[in-house]
Amino acid sequence: MYRKRSLISLVLILAFVLMLAAPALAQDELDRAHWCEGVTIRFFAGGTEGDAFAGIVYRGALAAERDLGANVEYVFSGWDSELMTQQLREAVAQAPDGIAMMGHPGNEAIMPLAAEAADAGIIMMYQNVDVDQVRARYGGGYVGAQLHSQGRALGEEALRQFGFGEGDKAIVLANLAQRERALRELGTWEALEDAGMEIIHVDSGPTWAADPNLGIPSMVAAITDNPDVKMVVFSGGQTLGNTQTYFEAAGLEAGQVKAIGFDTNEFIMQGFADDWIHLTADQQPFLQGYLPVLSICQTAKFGLAPLNADPGAGCIDVPPTEPAKPPATAGYRPPRNCP
Repeated sequence: MYRKRSLISLVLILAFVLMLAAPALAQDELDRAHWCEGVTIRFFAGGTEGDAFAGIVYRGALAAERDLGANVEYVFSGWDSELMTQQLREAVAQAPDGIAMMGHPGNEAIMPLAAEAADAGIIMMYQNVDVDQVRARYGGGYVGAQLHSQGRALGEEALRQFGFGEGDKAIVLANLAQRERALRELGTWEALEDAGMEIIHVDSGPTWAADPNLGIPSMVAAITDNPDVKMVVFSGGQTLGNTQTYFEAAGLEAGQVKAIGFDTNEFIMQGFADDWIHLTADQQPFLQGYLPVLSICQTAKFGLAPLNADPGAGCIDVPPTEPAKPPATAGYRPPRNCP
């Protein structure tokens, strides 16, 4: 009996010591410069390495990799949702510690692969496009704007600034086949339509993000068919940054039609300076690269819950572009908030 009591006491003492030591061990890990060493991550940048949006996402993930010491492998998909899905299947099969996935393929395509990842104990994060049903069932965090509300805020700000209303025409680029991805443009569409504007829809395929010049014929046709159009709403930084090319091909002059959209890059900043572009809502893609890597590291090392962060809802218009220009061209962005 005495031995049994001594053994129980010893176990309790050891448990207490380990409990006290655990925070110290975690703190020791965190104090190291590269405290995420040994964690393997597959990171989806979405587009190609050099494109206007994916390049900034990639730089954010690279910065996190350098800061934290994780082993990150990068996946580029050319904004092709079917390719992303196949690449995700391959990533799950490789069983890394975590995967940071673009949500463009949508809930239905990602759901079975998220189930496999959960069974394999792979930590999942999603960026840029939320897959709320997947996350509700299998967990994972999200870093990106709440797309519908961001789009609506852009539309409301455009109405406030430009005074458009009943009967005025707006062209809205949106790929309705990717419903989760199109929520942002649909939010803008709804805001303009609620104000009485007439909407002309242009189907902007995902390939336009990889090569915005592919949209020239469709844009020229839409503008030519609607010579009284007041505004064009572009679906992303790649197409917004190509505004001058579209408008000149359609015979428009700078400032003749308002151009609004999403994201910032050096082409968009130049478009502001030359009066081709007039309003944009940004979602800080640098953070969409950095924060998913950070979150996976925190979960892998310390068991912390995944991050959910909305870096969106910022607007840049013509007056404040100069302070925004250097960080925007360098892959950062400090816009003011949409009212």
